[in-house]
Amino acid sequence: MATFSSDLAILGGGLAGSLIALAMARHRPDLRVLLVEREDRLGGDHVWSFFETDVTPAHRDLVEPLIARRWSGYDVHFPGYSRMLATPYASVTSQRLDMMVRAALPAEALLTGVAVAEAGPQHFVLGDGRRLNARAVIDARGTHGLPHMAGGWQKFLGQMLHLSVPHGLERPVVMDARVDQLDGYRFVYCLPFGAREVFVEDTYYSSDHRLDAAALRQRVGDYAQGMGWHVDSVTYEETGVLPVIAGGDFEKFWNCAPDPSVARAGTRAALLNPMTSYSFPDAVRFAMHLTTLDNLSGDSLGRTSHAWAANHWRGGRFYRMLTRMLFGAARPEERRAVLARFYTLPETLIERFYAGRPALADMARVLAGKPPVPLGAAMASLAGRGYPLADLAPATESRNR
Repeated sequence: MATFSSDLAILGGGLAGSLIALAMARHRPDLRVLLVEREDRLGGDHVWSFFETDVTPAHRDLVEPLIARRWSGYDVHFPGYSRMLATPYASVTSQRLDMMVRAALPAEALLTGVAVAEAGPQHFVLGDGRRLNARAVIDARGTHGLPHMAGGWQKFLGQMLHLSVPHGLERPVVMDARVDQLDGYRFVYCLPFGAREVFVEDTYYSSDHRLDAAALRQRVGDYAQGMGWHVDSVTYEETGVLPVIAGGDFEKFWNCAPDPSVARAGTRAALLNPMTSYSFPDAVRFAMHLTTLDNLSGDSLGRTSHAWAANHWRGGRFYRMLTRMLFGAARPEERRAVLARFYTLPETLIERFYAGRPALADMARVLAGKPPVPLGAAMASLAGRGYPLADLAPATESRNR
């Protein structure tokens, strides 16, 4: 008879895996949890941000200890138009995530600095050949691509800048699209962590998955200079290439895994917003859902995660349609107009959109009025014609914002 090392083995200590571990520690302390991460630190090098309306009151106890900085609202800027929105905004850093997971779990529940070579519903094999058994395994190691799906990419490079004088920002700038539009829709994102410390990220939507880090570093520096900021030092940097999904075959995607019966979480289960690549709300919801399950056997957990992910895929139909319009109907130079119009809509609609809970009336409002792209091109894109969409099988890096 197999000797089980844990009741639940979580493979991957990024956002999704760490949230599952924290949720289990808080709500299912009866279970022996093992969190396995290939790096020495959990969470990698990331800043995850979210609107506080993304997380329901019942789930806020899980998220609250992870918040490194919060603000009472945020700004967006487009050519000729700026808006301050009052939705509270918060950020989680990988350093704080690592600290809080280590505080919540006993030392023997963490296995870091080791890679996973193989996974099954009730076992996993480490890179050094060791085989460990568990009553259930869930794979949250992120994704190296989304085969059987199509769309484009959101690419970014962000740096934490330490300035010689205060930057003057009172709130985050979630989207500054007044910058030159290069290689698709581009904007800059700013998080003021301190009076002289600001995280600046250059982000753009593109049909090409390749990222030129040197060019993006230059763009971040140019933006800081344009804002009149003198940079004393860069204390942190992160990059990523995230899929934005316009369509695909979910069952083929799921079944192309080495073992489709293994439970999955996070981007490995395509639990992200198809249009924004935003996965924080979904990671929280799924982690909390797992704590309510009576049957946590490997096979049962595999079926549960597939059902949850399939339901999420069905619920993302509206966002995939918008992505298809953005990439399949709007030429790169037209994409800024699509987002500019979106940010003129009611604030409560924007909140529901980012939380992944749009009402039918919200969907109609997003699509109503003068379209920012030609109607004929939009209809052609929805029918599967128009500009070609990229295959999302190339390697991608995961980051959730």
